[in-house]
Amino acid sequence: MSETPSLAETKPLPASPAAEGEKRVFIKSYGCQMNVYDAERMADVLAPEGYRTVETPEDADLVILNTCNIRERAAEKVYSTLGRIRDMKKERLAAGGRDLKVAVAGCVAQAEGAEIQRREPVVDVVVGPQAYHRLPELLKAKRAVDTEFPPEDKFDHLPMADKKVLQTRGVSAFLTVQEGCDKFCTFCVVPYTRGAEVSRPVDKIVREAEALVAAGVREIMLLGQNVNAWHGAGEDGESWTLAGLMRRLARVQGLDRIRYSTSHPRDMDDELIAMHRDLPQAMPYLHLPVQSGSDRILKAMNRKHTADEYRRIIDKVREARPDIALTSDFIVGFPGESDADFEATMQLVRDIGFATAYSFKYSQRPGTPAAEKENQVQEPVKVERLAALQALILEQQHRFNAGTVGKVLDVLIEKPGRHPGQIGGKTPYLQAIHLDGPTSLIGQIVRVEVTGTSTNSLAGRLI
Repeated sequence: MSETPSLAETKPLPASPAAEGEKRVFIKSYGCQMNVYDAERMADVLAPEGYRTVETPEDADLVILNTCNIRERAAEKVYSTLGRIRDMKKERLAAGGRDLKVAVAGCVAQAEGAEIQRREPVVDVVVGPQAYHRLPELLKAKRAVDTEFPPEDKFDHLPMADKKVLQTRGVSAFLTVQEGCDKFCTFCVVPYTRGAEVSRPVDKIVREAEALVAAGVREIMLLGQNVNAWHGAGEDGESWTLAGLMRRLARVQGLDRIRYSTSHPRDMDDELIAMHRDLPQAMPYLHLPVQSGSDRILKAMNRKHTADEYRRIIDKVREARPDIALTSDFIVGFPGESDADFEATMQLVRDIGFATAYSFKYSQRPGTPAAEKENQVQEPVKVERLAALQALILEQQHRFNAGTVGKVLDVLIEKPGRHPGQIGGKTPYLQAIHLDGPTSLIGQIVRVEVTGTSTNSLAGRLI
């Protein structure tokens, strides 16, 4: 598994339209894009119970922390936040204010279970990522823990949000099509917190996509722990591949852009590669985690691919779509990683050239095989290696971005810009870009000449 990780907290959900007598929920997510999607679906399942989303915990009757357990100390960050919420609840009650319920969801909830309530009694509900459709009934109990893998499909019990609510979430959307992981990389907790691989059927995915597009969504990112391992039931009753699903979604009128994340090299088949060449709605962007450039370390990670096999996949992808932007994940300091192993990773990065990449120091995850290895790499070595790798990746990112200057690209305008008179959007390569223009263009795809670059975004001019 290789979720696209961003361990910073995500922005809270936008406030939903208010109605008299409604209760208020604040949902704070950490980690991967799937957690962002899950947060939205939690809001959807609570809406019929009278909850609307708010943007600060101070305004809420219910706070949900939707947690990530990919990196080290994830649980401690949750407990730190819970301590602040406990203090806020005490101050509110002392001032004669309303009560506050607290729930912990997501992968830390799945891993820690009832221990969360033991350590922090302010928590009323603990619910794993496969059971959050049960939130309404769990909240009715005084205290509840649900970290089971339920026999029912949670997606069958998740209502679609009201169109007005969907419209507040923007013109780009996430849509989970696959969950769980059967790869069992030795560093990863996901098979234990998310369970076995499950693929949603085509008809349910299409219905959700149609509802999103009807609310103004123009771009959808298909999500899965191993999204290119998706093999769902097709409309003809046969098992379809991800390429087949994307071809079907391309027939949804008004859906102009389709992306997917996160992939595994073992599931990058020729049909999916050809889809990047043949399907106009498929964006020229591929996130394909490799984790290391050393075959010895890849074997220890149980990745079941070699560095040269990865290179050959990239060669095929670039032959099909020469302008594609490639991104990846890297772990440095995996147990037993030598200077030569790390140099093999650096050489792979030099050989391929990425538009950007996510890179992390290895962190021991309790219960995973790698955590028990005795040959752990010392922290100062990890820090030094990570700095060197990130410097190389940043150099490549700057080079990729600079290569777009002077080009005219189709940009999906998503929101007002940072400054008055500005608007912001995304290029086909998933680059943020800012330009002068009216907010009436939000939701439209416009031609933009790239005029410059900054650290994390591009500047452009409307054509």
